[in-house]
Amino acid sequence: MENYSESAEKNRQPILDKLKYHFHQATSVLEIGSGSGQHAVFFTTHLTQLIWQATETAENLPALQNNLLQQKSLQLPPPLLLDVQNRHWPLSRAENIFTANTLHIMPLAVVEKMFSGIGSILNQRGLLCVYGAMRYNGGFTSDSNARFDHRLKQQNPARGIRDFETIDLLAKEQELELMADHDMPSNNQLLVWRRRKG
Repeated sequence: MENYSESAEKNRQPILDKLKYHFHQATSVLEIGSGSGQHAVFFTTHLTQLIWQATETAENLPALQNNLLQQKSLQLPPPLLLDVQNRHWPLSRAENIFTANTLHIMPLAVVEKMFSGIGSILNQRGLLCVYGAMRYNGGFTSDSNARFDHRLKQQNPARGIRDFETIDLLAKEQELELMADHDMPSNNQLLVWRRRKG
């Protein structure tokens, strides 16, 4: 598998355990930043009612396409090109949205554009699930997260673990209400918002 991610392999079961509850009535999910597609393949194997629409940036899309093509699964349509900074996304509507380990890679200005895009396509009562490390009240939840944040900023000063309060405010601006904040292994979180009725 191209662009294989050890962390995706490690965290897939704990995430699935939560998604089984939150997505038990869902029929489709748009994933932002699917990477190798490991999550898409694993989740659809266990959530057999879901159509999982994977996406990636232009740089990473060919590897994702190759990986998913090998699966020959009707639950995994061809992945789409998605740059969250673009005003027009490749889908006009999404029943639910999932993203993992993307917010700390994007500059905050890009995270803001991502939430704006989510707000423009997410269905009423649709769920947004975000997995990854978070800061709370300006502090890290563990020493390992603080070290991880330092490494990220060494790579690019615009990267870093985001403050929950900042992300929740971006969600509220798009009429998203926090439904759950799950503590996950390795000092990560799974945050779940629901789009309010219009």
